[in-house]
Amino acid sequence: MRLFPFTKLSIALAVFCALPAQAQPLLQTPAQLAAEVEQKVIEWRRDLHQHPELSNREFRTAEVVAKHLKSLGLEVQTGIAHTGVVARLKGGKSGPLIALRADMDALPVTEKVDIPFASKATDTYRGQIVGVMHACGHDTHVAMLMGVAENLAKVKSALAGDVLFVFQPAEEGAPEGEEGGAELMLKQGLFAEQKPAAVFGMHVTSNLPVGMISVRPGPVMASEDSFSIKVKGRQTHGSRPWNGIDPIVASAQVVSAVQTIVSRRVDVTKAPAVISFGAINGGIRSNIIPDEVELIGTIRTFDQQMRADIKSMLAKTAADAAAAVGASADTHINQGYPVTVNNSELVSRMRPVLESVVGSAKVLEPGLTTGAEDFSFYAQEVPGMFFFLGVTPEGKGAEPVASNHSPEFYVDEKALKIGVEAMTAVAMKALAGE
Repeated sequence: MRLFPFTKLSIALAVFCALPAQAQPLLQTPAQLAAEVEQKVIEWRRDLHQHPELSNREFRTAEVVAKHLKSLGLEVQTGIAHTGVVARLKGGKSGPLIALRADMDALPVTEKVDIPFASKATDTYRGQIVGVMHACGHDTHVAMLMGVAENLAKVKSALAGDVLFVFQPAEEGAPEGEEGGAELMLKQGLFAEQKPAAVFGMHVTSNLPVGMISVRPGPVMASEDSFSIKVKGRQTHGSRPWNGIDPIVASAQVVSAVQTIVSRRVDVTKAPAVISFGAINGGIRSNIIPDEVELIGTIRTFDQQMRADIKSMLAKTAADAAAAVGASADTHINQGYPVTVNNSELVSRMRPVLESVVGSAKVLEPGLTTGAEDFSFYAQEVPGMFFFLGVTPEGKGAEPVASNHSPEFYVDEKALKIGVEAMTAVAMKALAGE
């Protein structure tokens, strides 16, 4: 499926600063542009926050985005990967294509933040009626990229190249039985007609106060793979365990044995790794030993070979541990997101741009993050840079700050202008050819 029947542009970089002064149109600075659009961004964010939608169901959000992008005169396509919206802005001069991405989906979380625009939305998730909340800040991502699109449209005659605005559904994962997110956008041809020279993404975080940004070269966020292990025994009465095979005891052995994979069998000096169990389900009565127990969990790594090795070791370790007490274990691994890797050259080039926005002392290099992001799929295709924007109010004090995905996750809206300015400045730099 070819989504972008646009004329191919030369990828040669146009050096804007080399043009004669009289040939250069007057440009507003990213700071001036961000200030002009700040109130709009806040209003968009509040509207989106009040009307959150789960993954692959972002219908209203997509309409809001598409309407705004069309008002800017951009070439807009909708319905990509279910609800995705993609728009292309053509610069006034020949140059590369770059991509800017924002994710649109909310989470099955009931909001507990006392704000006038708090979400009251509900939906069905895994057969249950749940509250829906932008507990990870994707509403801010959408609003800020809408603001960046307006900024760049104002100065498009001075841009040496094109900008692809990618509003992506289902970053939090598609519903069971469905495809979605970045992987599906690429599968449906997002970069098929012309690969961008670079792709940029930004994520708000409660780990940093307003006014701070973090970015690091190389691995940034972990790969993510989920797994299920079905431990099978033979049902019997709880008073006569010798007449059956106890999958609950076998499951306990599996859990203990699996913990030795990271602690004893992988080289954690090379890269960290995590294996966590999230649920154990089996049995219905105190005096019945069941036939089967299901364990589910997650694997996080920062190295592709280590990722493959752990998957292999998980299945064998579970099978051997269960067999030791007469049971069997069948392991199924759902491959999730790859490691999010920032292009080192791109980070080196863009870090001074971020420093120009908030000051060099306020651009940090963070440690590795064991959370995962499907921006990683884009960064596997083209050079990518993913950075974090602080949204916790300054001077919050010593009390714990609600993290992303919490029902009490809070965004200080002063951060939105900073995010718009930062991404606008990054895009201008990327198209300056410097």
